[in-house]
Amino acid sequence: MSEKMDEALELLSRYGPEYHGGLANHAPMVADALIAMGRAGSVINWLESYSRNLESRAGTAQRISTHDWREALSEFGRYPDWVAFFQEQFKERSWKDVLAIWVENLAPGLAAAAAHGLLRTAHIVRRLEEKETELRLKELAEGLAYWASRYQTLPVSASVPASKGQPNQVISLVPFLDATMRAGGFITDRLEKLNSFEPFAPAIHLIDDSGDVQATLSNLTQVFTRIYLMNPRRSLIAFVHAVTGPGSLRMLLPYLSPGVKRAALRYAWQLAAAIYSTNAEVLYSKETGLQITQQDDLVDRALDSGDEHAIKFTEVCLREYKINPDPVYLIAARHASSQLRR
Repeated sequence: MSEKMDEALELLSRYGPEYHGGLANHAPMVADALIAMGRAGSVINWLESYSRNLESRAGTAQRISTHDWREALSEFGRYPDWVAFFQEQFKERSWKDVLAIWVENLAPGLAAAAAHGLLRTAHIVRRLEEKETELRLKELAEGLAYWASRYQTLPVSASVPASKGQPNQVISLVPFLDATMRAGGFITDRLEKLNSFEPFAPAIHLIDDSGDVQATLSNLTQVFTRIYLMNPRRSLIAFVHAVTGPGSLRMLLPYLSPGVKRAALRYAWQLAAAIYSTNAEVLYSKETGLQITQQDDLVDRALDSGDEHAIKFTEVCLREYKINPDPVYLIAARHASSQLRR
């Protein structure tokens, strides 16, 4: 199992983080998800097919230092420089210490590349927990670099709502971006439009982060898994990220201080709420109207779909189901594999 991840990373070492003008390279994340679901033997075949779409990486241009790193945030052209920066950091500190520092630094920009910086970071952390290798450390540098180079903040208001609650209690208070402002572009393009939509800015303050962070994350993924099921097909990919993004944060929590955990939770909620505001056409409801399913064949269905989102979504749904056994996770995983095909 350990060797399969390194084999995958070696195969992917020649490719950059994006292709086709801004689509995220999902390959490292899918490799980890398949291993986590007991399908390590399928990793290389899947990657060989997927990698036909990928593009070669660029070389470094200008060094980033601990003094000027803020100037390089959101500069995607500096991605190779960010990779080199984090590799230097790993020579000075343990990867766990670097991770803790930089999750705190980057949390406000958690929306980066529709949370793919966070996702790529979290997936490789799970493999580093298993075994530390040079290839995995390089992949952690790549994940953090993607997060930094695509860093994207969402609007935050200074005014705080009179009352706060769990995601299922406050989701109805998240305002919808007008349909005329939603058209076209990537998920991140629609998120950018929230900067001129003043009613969204207080949304980050709606969530109550004073309780158990793990429990609130469960509530959050449960709510957005239901929202995923309730909205039209054209919004499915967006709402996959509203679950996989916050769900991946759970893998990083053991390395974060209590204050950073709560801050990251707020930004994860803000991202999911932003995806809801810019994509939803159906209001949240506790009832989905769909039938309960079993989990025994969900991994096979995801693999059969061949779709990177279906595979990653299935993995997080099964992981969240183990913590919070609501059948909605199983229903959603099966639905994704039937609708998302490569």
